[in-house]
Amino acid sequence: MDEVSVAGGLTVRVANPPHEVYDGLIAANAPTRLSEKDPALWGSSAVEEARIRLGWVDTFERSRALVPMLAELRDELSDLDHVVLAGMGGSSLAPEVIALTMGKRLTVLDTTDPGQVRRALGDRLLRTVVVVSSKSGTTIETDSHRRAYWQAFLDAGLTEAEAGRHFVVVTDPGSPLLEVAQQMGAFVVQADPEVGGRYSALTAFGLVPSALAGVDVSELLDQADAFAPSIASASDNPALALGSALATRGFAALVEDGSGIQGLGDWAEQLIAESTGKEGRGILPVVIETPTSVGGKGEGVLTVTVGGSMFANHVAGGGVEPDVSVNGPLGAQFLCWEAATAFAGQVLGINPFDQPNVTESKNNTASILDSGPPEERPSFVEGAIEGHGAESVADAVRKLLADSGYVAVMAYLDRFADANVAGVRELLAKAGGRPVTFGWGPRFLHSTGQFHKGGPQVGAFLQITGAVSEDLPVPGKPYSFGVLQAAQAAGDRQALASRGRPLVRLHLTDRAAGIKQLLQALS
Repeated sequence: MDEVSVAGGLTVRVANPPHEVYDGLIAANAPTRLSEKDPALWGSSAVEEARIRLGWVDTFERSRALVPMLAELRDELSDLDHVVLAGMGGSSLAPEVIALTMGKRLTVLDTTDPGQVRRALGDRLLRTVVVVSSKSGTTIETDSHRRAYWQAFLDAGLTEAEAGRHFVVVTDPGSPLLEVAQQMGAFVVQADPEVGGRYSALTAFGLVPSALAGVDVSELLDQADAFAPSIASASDNPALALGSALATRGFAALVEDGSGIQGLGDWAEQLIAESTGKEGRGILPVVIETPTSVGGKGEGVLTVTVGGSMFANHVAGGGVEPDVSVNGPLGAQFLCWEAATAFAGQVLGINPFDQPNVTESKNNTASILDSGPPEERPSFVEGAIEGHGAESVADAVRKLLADSGYVAVMAYLDRFADANVAGVRELLAKAGGRPVTFGWGPRFLHSTGQFHKGGPQVGAFLQITGAVSEDLPVPGKPYSFGVLQAAQAAGDRQALASRGRPLVRLHLTDRAAGIKQLLQALS
């Protein structure tokens, strides 16, 4: 029998609820302890990290102070009506969801693909304000974007003072980016230092670009405020119901039900995968294109539909019968999923606030940029596809599907110009009957990349790279965007190969032709 939890306009309906898990969290006093920010909720080993990462529980209250300042900033920059967000992972995914759901235009630049970066640079440059978002202040992709835009403004004839007006920097107090921003003459917004990147939707990272794009961010804060009291409750606690259900399965298929929320799956994917995928455990989110797409159901898969507010007695599946449906306003959705992930982490016995394996690929990338890429010769060539780690495209598919709990497709390509390659996910899911994820590189490195290395070692990995027809230099650096993109792909291959799991790379010597060829081969 379905159980329904309602709070703050948000409804979570769970079919066949896991009462034992839910009751275990109640017995551990998890709702009260989370609401009171008890860092020991996840065990003694997590205390040091959790103590400085629980600000998200009530960050919406402190974020109120940003609202009038952001309104003034938007008025001051009213002539700059093209908002570009240069950020990765938690710095970019929440604003993208907010803008999509609220119907506002926001260009999210979270790539090192030279074609995609060049296209952004050429779009309404003199009407552009660039929001440079980095919690650490050292994110290589974001720093590269900042350099490229700065040079583009100067090349367009702006003085340094004029160029500085086109930048808004969001970073943590004490970040090295603060000094850089000061030198640029950029406007600076300091973020909540006690909130980790993937929990930062309702901090300056989520709100600054959204407000500049025209979103009324105070509405999001109101929605979170209305939902927040339920986190401490032993009954009618939607986050506890959702977290309990998530913790019972190894995979969570995330499906939009068509009732008004757009893009939440990509944000929740990072939140859940990076928070839980460690110590050989975790929950792997699988973002499904439509309710009827392949992969929404299966052994070990929890089917979760998400959408806007609905009546509590209505199940909005959009064509699929969900195990869990989550419906409500976006501000409440953010806080609900964050709390649910924290509850699931307690059940799994992991620290949901660290990311111990994320730096591995980063370090490999830095080493390759210093010493050059390893020499790699293809093991086969078919038309516009060069293969590594298999004897043919058909053999690559066999290897990926032969021995895996899931398949991860990782495309280091242009997510707009090469968008059709995402069709590989459903075709592989149909062929193998197992969960298949799709991620754009290097974007996924700040998301499912942690799960790939730290979660259950049952994955098989397909990396897709493409020839660069026209490269783009990174100003002030000895490498280009194309070289950086290739180094990131090679660095991640090294990290994955060290785990002994199936890994195939398909390099497209002609991107359009190679994508067409690959899709035809899979179908």
